[in-house]
Formats: sequence, C-alpha cells, structure tokens
Amino acid sequence: MHAYLLRLVPAVALALAVCAAPAAAARPVAPAHAPALAPARAAAEPDPVVFVHGWNSDGSTWNTFVDRFRADGRPADRLYRWTYPTSQPNATTASQLAATVDRVLAATGATEVDLVTHSMGALPSRYYLKNLGGDAKVDAWVSLAGPNHGTDTAHFCGQASCVEMRPGSAFLTALNTGDETPGPTRYATWRSPCDLVVNPDSTVALAGAVNTRTPCLQHSALLTDAGVYAQVRDHIG
Repeated sequence: MHAYLLRLVPAVALALAVCAAPAAAARPVAPAHAPALAPARAAAEPDPVVFVHGWNSDGSTWNTFVDRFRADGRPADRLYRWTYPTSQPNATTASQLAATVDRVLAATGATEVDLVTHSMGALPSRYYLKNLGGDAKVDAWVSLAGPNHGTDTAHFCGQASCVEMRPGSAFLTALNTGDETPGPTRYATWRSPCDLVVNPDSTVALAGAVNTRTPCLQHSALLTDAGVYAQVRDHIG
C-alpha cells in the first residue's frame, strides 16, 4: 500500500493555485457634476475574486478559471491569482492572505471579495475566515478538493504545511473545533470520488457548507472541468 501511495507523490505537486495579480489601476473619479453615477457603477460591479492555490503550486494553476470568468463577462481587474510560499505554516499564509485581501479591496473599492481555493489553499483561507476577521470581508468561499479534515498523502512530505495537512494534526483539530463555517460567508465545497491526492475524498466536506460530489475527476481536473467551473460561478454569483 505504501509503495502505491509513493507513486502518487508527484501528483501532489500539481495541487492548488492562486496568485495576486498586480493591483488594479485606480478607477477614474466621477465628474463633480455627476456624483450619483459612482454608487450606481459600484453596485453593478461583481466582487473581486482572489484565487488561492495549493501545495507546491502557484497562481498560474487558475488560468483556465480566469479565462472562463473573463469570457463570461467578469472584468479582468477583478480577478486576482495570488502566489505564496507553500512550505510555510498555514497560519503564516493566512496572515499574508489577509494583507492581500485588504490590498484588493483598497484597489477596487469593493467591500468584500470571493475566495476560490484549490487543495491546501482551503486551509489558510479558512484560518483567515475563522481567526483573522476574514468572515467580514469574504462574501463567498469555495474549496475545490480541499483537505479540510486531513489527507493521508500528506505523510509523504515533511514541510510545515504538509504536517498540518495530516489527519488529526493540531492545526486541523483547532481549525475544525466549533463552527466549521463561521460568519455570514457563503461556503461551498467540491470533492471527487476519483481524487488520489486528497484521500479520503470525504475530508473535503464541511458542516454548514453546500457540499457537492463531482463526477470521476482527478485532483487537478477540478481546475479545468467546465461543469465544476459553472457551479462555482453560480455559487459566487
């Protein structure tokens, strides 16, 4: 069994994705003679989306998602692919995510963002929501194949973030104690019965979230599947 799992280690490196795009240019100020136009325009704009990748990945893993959002009419300057060092503790990443969200809100003038995460990206984003006040700044949260209750494959890497992904870790125990979906944020998860990286796939579901089981998709295929994208788009709104 261990030999079989060891063959899966390369697949783990494909997990997750989201990189912070450069801050959007400041919007032009409405002319003084037409102040009423600014609130109307802001109300029509969608929340910025911050994408959070997983272990040993970067923001480019979200290219297909971003292209599809743009094709559906979401402005490019509302889509942020964030990249962070994946070997560091998830709490450290959560603090960096908090700063990134604040920069996105300041750059866009929005009051909330949506977070779309893949694999390990679910964990620092959940820490941000639960412990760093993120639930007041995040409208919708998405977990694609997130090891929310741990994954057996994390035993095959020894970095701080990997240790925290192991079932029963101190980090996960604290994260999952009490309300798993705190605050007014709208939570949703997607898991696949054919995911060989996040094992078991039941680890993804959270109490209080909208939990969806996909068709047979490999771990990284959740990032490119058109059906999963459409469901995520509709959840975000």
